[in-house]
Amino acid sequence: MGEVFAGRYELIDPVGRGGVGAVWRAWDHRRRRYVAAKVLQRSDAHTLLRFVREQALRIDHPHVLAPASWAADDDKVLFTMDLVTGGSLAHVIGDYGPLPPRFVCTLLDQLLSGLAAVHAEGVVHRDIKPANILLEATGTGRPHLRLSDFGISVRKGEPRLTETNYVLGTPGYFAPEQMMGAEPDFPADLFAVGLVALYLSQGRKPDARALVEHFAAYGTPSAPQGIPEPLWQVLAGLLQPDPEARFRTATGARKALTAAVEMLPAPAADEEPVEVFDQIGPLPDGFGPEGPLSPLTSSPGPAASETGSFHLAPPDQPSAQAPAPHPAPAHPAPASAPPAAAPLPSGTAHASPAGPPGAPPGPAPAPAAFSPHPAAPEYPHAPATPTVPVTPFNPAAPYAPHLAAPHPVASVPLTAPPRPGPPAKVAVPVLLVALVCFAVGIWALTRA
Repeated sequence: MGEVFAGRYELIDPVGRGGVGAVWRAWDHRRRRYVAAKVLQRSDAHTLLRFVREQALRIDHPHVLAPASWAADDDKVLFTMDLVTGGSLAHVIGDYGPLPPRFVCTLLDQLLSGLAAVHAEGVVHRDIKPANILLEATGTGRPHLRLSDFGISVRKGEPRLTETNYVLGTPGYFAPEQMMGAEPDFPADLFAVGLVALYLSQGRKPDARALVEHFAAYGTPSAPQGIPEPLWQVLAGLLQPDPEARFRTATGARKALTAAVEMLPAPAADEEPVEVFDQIGPLPDGFGPEGPLSPLTSSPGPAASETGSFHLAPPDQPSAQAPAPHPAPAHPAPASAPPAAAPLPSGTAHASPAGPPGAPPGPAPAPAAFSPHPAAPEYPHAPATPTVPVTPFNPAAPYAPHLAAPHPVASVPLTAPPRPGPPAKVAVPVLLVALVCFAVGIWALTRA
């Protein structure tokens, strides 16, 4: 079993190495799939800032391999992306050498498509080269290219992290304006795309410096051997030393390439098909296509959902469903009869409730209502109706009848209905004031 990073990513085996970190094949225990994990090797401030920039890039495009998530564990950090197993363009050239023109056009179109999505986000890649362009393991089917490694990419207008008089990138894939210290711009990426296409067509790394000097001294040269003229016209538009004479956008270069493909000659009948192999190799012991063959712990816990929460098992279902309670009857029913007794041996009389001889049998007892509390055990010879205890008559003793306890009845206080009019404490003062006014009125009349 491999090292588990941040409780989620299990590092399995290294599959590549870059300038600032190693790339591992890892198992994501949350999403239950294999991913590529780039583990940062250095933790200085400059490297961490570049790491933050790279992992913050989110571009969803079929021909772009951008970071998907990241994690930190103590002093280590990593970010993950899709696992691409077909290797890079360098692996294909190492296997086949120069590629057929139509195969080159397919790869070039996919590269320009992904680069157009990157530029649409305002990002300049700055490190386009064969080692950073990966392929899915598609066999002899249509190739599928992914542009990767945004470690030194920068958004236009953001502050640069490179010191003055330093150029960041890979020697041999610089645009002339980069060597002069110009600000990163989209045409510089397109110049590198032209060099990559020339590499695929010739099977060897082009001499960018000699090419620029030839363009500057003699203009656009004729098509090199093995490159059809329509394709060379597109490559020449990407390789112009002057960025103003170069294609300005990846979308414009794609349109020119589409027109050039229609003028390419048909492929030869004996042309060998290009097969993209799986370059990573089989999984090590302890891992299968569905993940690790043994759990991380002795007792596996519940599986995590897509959001990281855990699914709880449903509550245990009762073996038998409890019967639904019967509705209470409108009128009180007689006491329920006891359950049927177990069969008695032959010759044993059955007990029956007492009653007047010759009386017709009463109605069938109502079923007992369901109670959540278990009832006391009843016996087969228990009386059907409650009995009243009988005591010997004693004339000297006071009469005390044995009565059943009455049902509790809520007591309601009996109060006289309120009389109309104001209360007495208000009416008496009003009457006194009226009487005084009446007396004053009589006195005034007599004085007149």
